[in-house]
Amino acid sequence: QVDVVESGGGEVQAGGSLRISCAASGDTTCMSTYVWYRQGPGKDREMVASISVRGQDLRYADSVKGRFTISRENAKNTAYLQMNNPPPEDTAVYFCTVRGGRKNFLCNSDVNFWGQGTQVTVSS
Repeated sequence: QVDVVESGGGEVQAGGSLRISCAASGDTTCMSTYVWYRQGPGKDREMVASISVRGQDLRYADSVKGRFTISRENAKNTAYLQMNNPPPEDTAVYFCTVRGGRKNFLCNSDVNFWGQGTQVTVSS
């Protein structure tokens, strides 16, 4: 079991910056990819960014490329999402998912753990 906790959300002005964090704890030995998702008011949940276990594979949604940066500190079992120059459309609850857990005592990349989310509000 892996517990995932997001933090750092809040209100930011359009054009500002904010960094949110995702901390994992528990049985983290099988962890691989961190993925950030978001769900804005009246919108479907969408993938925002992901980072592989050694940070060599980074992926971003087209809507955030060039503005958001995902990173991770494996020693702290933590991932970050740096948000720069956000417009009000980036207002959403941001969720972190950790991929990789145990199934039948073996590591399984299909096992995912979700956090409760952190609210980010971008004011104009």
